Amino acid sequence: MSEPIISYSHVDLYQSSGLILKDVTFDINVGDFIYLIGKTGSGKSSLIKSMYADVPISSGSAFVCGYDLTKIKKTEIPYLRRKLGIVFQDFHLLADRTAAQNLEFVLKATGWENKATIQHRMEEVLNEVGMLGKESKMTYQMSGGEQQRLVIARAMLNNPPVLIADEPTGNLDPETSNEIMNLLIRINREHNTPIMMATHNYSVIEKFPAKIFNCTGGTILVEKGIVLK
Repeated sequence: MSEPIISYSHVDLYQSSGLILKDVTFDINVGDFIYLIGKTGSGKSSLIKSMYADVPISSGSAFVCGYDLTKIKKTEIPYLRRKLGIVFQDFHLLADRTAAQNLEFVLKATGWENKATIQHRMEEVLNEVGMLGKESKMTYQMSGGEQQRLVIARAMLNNPPVLIADEPTGNLDPETSNEIMNLLIRINREHNTPIMMATHNYSVIEKFPAKIFNCTGGTILVEKGIVLK
């Protein structure tokens, strides 16, 4: 069996307000689909931020995509973050650019140089998320669902070994939420890409059941749930 993509063991997470989460232990493996749930202020955001080294880990052991988060150097953090596909609730798209320009910006920022290769990769991910043919559309002209599809396409550009989705259906209507969920599940199944999805949307969990990490009582409880296959 291959090594976990993400592995936390007896991790305590602190911020300026003090201890946020204690004794956090879990693994995320290839093919996993995991919901991260919990009340506001329970530590979900701190856990996600710790995965891309925005919240430091001072105790326990934590490995993400081969990086030891307890020993990671500042110069290594950008390379860690390139390995994580992050899907934001509020999109974080460049409002003055087209769909293609948003993707091109990320590719060039992460070292892609050949124009033909860039164009081919953009077409691949746009096709994957059902946005091929909308390359020239400005982000402010897009529906919420289209913007979220573009965010997912952006997250996939560098073939990350894991996707972390922070409330990806939080700003969407139920029908569009279902479309985005079906897209994420298809990516998980077809590419075997593990996905951790933070959500407050329990109707989504009921409709698309999977393993659950529950932020409660100052720690993470791992609930087996159902494997999405």
